[in-house]
Amino acid sequence: MDNKDAVLTKIQRSALDAMGIVELNTMQCGTLEQFRKGGDVLLLSPTGSGKTLAYLLSLLDALDDSLSAVQAVVILPTRELARQVADVWKSMNTGIRAVCLHGGRSVGEELSLFKTSSPALVISTPGRFNDHVSRGTFGVENIKLLVLDEFDKSLELGFKEEMEQLQGSLPLVERCMLLSATDSDEFTRFVNVDDYAKLDYTAEADKPQQRIAFYFVKTTQNERLNALASLLCLLRGESAIVFCNFREMVDEVYAFLRKKGIAVIAYHGGLEQKQRELSLYKFKSGCATVLVCTDLASRGLDIPDVKHVVHYQRPVNEESYIHRNGRTARWDADGSVYLFNIEGSRLPEYVSTELPVFNISVSIPMPVEAPWNVIYIGKGKRDKISRGDIAGFFMKKGGAKPADVGTIVVFDRYSYVAVRRGRVRPLLSALSGEKIKGLKTIIEEIRS
Repeated sequence: MDNKDAVLTKIQRSALDAMGIVELNTMQCGTLEQFRKGGDVLLLSPTGSGKTLAYLLSLLDALDDSLSAVQAVVILPTRELARQVADVWKSMNTGIRAVCLHGGRSVGEELSLFKTSSPALVISTPGRFNDHVSRGTFGVENIKLLVLDEFDKSLELGFKEEMEQLQGSLPLVERCMLLSATDSDEFTRFVNVDDYAKLDYTAEADKPQQRIAFYFVKTTQNERLNALASLLCLLRGESAIVFCNFREMVDEVYAFLRKKGIAVIAYHGGLEQKQRELSLYKFKSGCATVLVCTDLASRGLDIPDVKHVVHYQRPVNEESYIHRNGRTARWDADGSVYLFNIEGSRLPEYVSTELPVFNISVSIPMPVEAPWNVIYIGKGKRDKISRGDIAGFFMKKGGAKPADVGTIVVFDRYSYVAVRRGRVRPLLSALSGEKIKGLKTIIEEIRS
């Protein structure tokens, strides 16, 4: 508690209490202290170290809740990351309004968000932010702070011109915070080179490695899929992320594992936004135990409690290898990493040849079913439906017990609810024809 009490204001302590966080780590304390000194900040810290919380707490030092204007902007490279940061801000329960802007929904919907109130904070992807600035959706004259999260990822995804346009549209910005897991010469284009502090916590990346058990999975090209299915069965339903290099391979592996009866879901950039949201929800809520994905899921996304990482296809470089491994052993947890070593192939230099071989030639158990299923509700935030409304509805009208209902996520127009596998059918039967908050809607199980 000493570090926390030393650096936090009253509103920051309240935000942490709302999130159930007892104290900050070294990087978060250092970031807050540096932010208070003024000037631009470049923060380098490994995936999973808590950078989001570090800069959101810093923003609380800079925002004036009495001023009805946008004062700070957070830019992220993907809509998933933008929504994730917005959810963290909401969970802080500060009372300071933020708006999240991204593709995948109409601009008109977002315009309406500014008509009802004036947010102090905008969280956005680069293109959608530039679009709203060009439309004059909100004024930029009070925006003094710009946060560029996952900055290196933005450059990888080709947002360089959009980022430069964004910076040019905010002439009155006084301070920048840039955050990344890796260093880059491009950073100096977005900070005041005469007045910026570089905080480098990348050495912390070695610590999670000490909590990870590394293994080779030796197999042939022809037996690779069967070897993967056997490995996942041996993990007995513990959460696992399987990384592939291409969308087509993700689809192939997903289809094979699903036929084997493994509780699997796919995630890659070729899926529609709603399907990507559903995939992440299923995995994070325990409705699927295996996530097969491209490197799109290797960074930024908040996927807690991942026990195992599987490199089904070899990472394209060492950086990718490190980021993939960073999905497990987060915070103080332990984890395991499995690297498929195909007969006749050469290992990259960054992988130790001394790793033990994981034995899959033992008796293979049957796949473990996921403990939860997903129920879809055709109403959401636009219908004034909350998570509490849904939980109460399921318990009062459906007869569910608290232990029967898991993670609830409410989107603008629909909601997902995790329900104990054995309780889905009787719950749907009890809710048939019932209305939630007086609204008739679709309530059904998502099977695909």
